[in-house]
Amino acid sequence: MINFVKALDQSLEYERHEVCDDMIYIHVHSTLKSVRCPYCGFWSQRCHSRYKREFQDVPFIKGKSTIIILNNRKMFCDNPDCKQITFAETGSFIERKSKKTARLIQEILNVSKNKSLFQAEKNLRGKHIKVGKSTIHEFLKKR
Repeated sequence: MINFVKALDQSLEYERHEVCDDMIYIHVHSTLKSVRCPYCGFWSQRCHSRYKREFQDVPFIKGKSTIIILNNRKMFCDNPDCKQITFAETGSFIERKSKKTARLIQEILNVSKNKSLFQAEKNLRGKHIKVGKSTIHEFLKKR
């Protein structure tokens, strides 16, 4: 389990996991001491608050969809010239406001090449990846 989390991002630390029916929930948190503000690039160590952020990742146990639950931090930006007072911690493995990891999006794109949206959705569901035709279409349009 630790290796699966580290493959997502080296700065993540595994906390625990839960298995419920056909889902596995993996709880993680960041080990970074300071975080760069995405607006101005200033480094911050002051935590404003924490919140849970859920996103889907590639299934790694056969028959189980994987949900990562990140104990994410909201940070203060201490740069007096920055217009943002706070910002959310981000990682290289997921885009801002995304509900799917970069490696899951890549898997969706790989499976969806040269297929109809209906066939792509069916193939992905067979791999325990829950995604709709409209989401597949959006990913294909962006790439």
